[in-house]
Amino acid sequence: MKLEVKRLIKKFNSTVAVDNISFEIKKNETLGLLGPNGCGKTTSIGMMLGLITPTSGEIFIDGIELNSKNRIKLLSLMNFASPYIELPKKLTVRQNLEVYARLYGITKKEERIEELVEDLNLNNFLYKKTGELSSGQKNRVSLAKSLINKPKLLFLDEPTASLDPDVGDFVREYLEKYKNKNELTMLLASHNMKEVERLCNNIVMMKQGKIVDEGTCAELITKHGRRNLEDTFLKIARSKNELE
Repeated sequence: MKLEVKRLIKKFNSTVAVDNISFEIKKNETLGLLGPNGCGKTTSIGMMLGLITPTSGEIFIDGIELNSKNRIKLLSLMNFASPYIELPKKLTVRQNLEVYARLYGITKKEERIEELVEDLNLNNFLYKKTGELSSGQKNRVSLAKSLINKPKLLFLDEPTASLDPDVGDFVREYLEKYKNKNELTMLLASHNMKEVERLCNNIVMMKQGKIVDEGTCAELITKHGRRNLEDTFLKIARSKNELE
């Protein structure tokens, strides 16, 4: 599934949160959306998920514009995972997955839930209330929720935050295999530069609501004369001239 963002602008009163951004993600590719806090990443993702109405600009998914007419149909093909959005705390992990399976109209919901429970190692806390889980366990449940409808377009916001290195590596490996097996298109927002290097085909760098650079990881590192992506990110984030 291809995602195209064209001349997207979002203003909140006199504040321009997202300022005329354009990019695309090809089918079965992953784009890293990077930038310092407050750069407009979250607002941009909100618009691509149909949660925030753009001031102007267009979003196309496989050539179909995301608007009020097509929103429900297109949203059924997407999903979103973030450790910063809480699932209902008083429901068990299984109950949460059942609720989202119903919301997405999954026909074989028991089969799909069992598949995700097995793949993401949720068995040990499947009947535990979500509010009682550790941060790492919540992350895996959030990822399972985001895959419940077998999306063709997946938005990930810091998917391995709060995970220990071993579990974080497990999640990244799982995402790589899942993406290739299911021809999944992904947008990844992360401050983990090694994660971005591993998972992303291309990178878009944002600052103050604008796209200030884009390219492959290798292209950006070479262009800015840095040793790795983290040093490149820091140079762009701290530079006063990137918007000139």
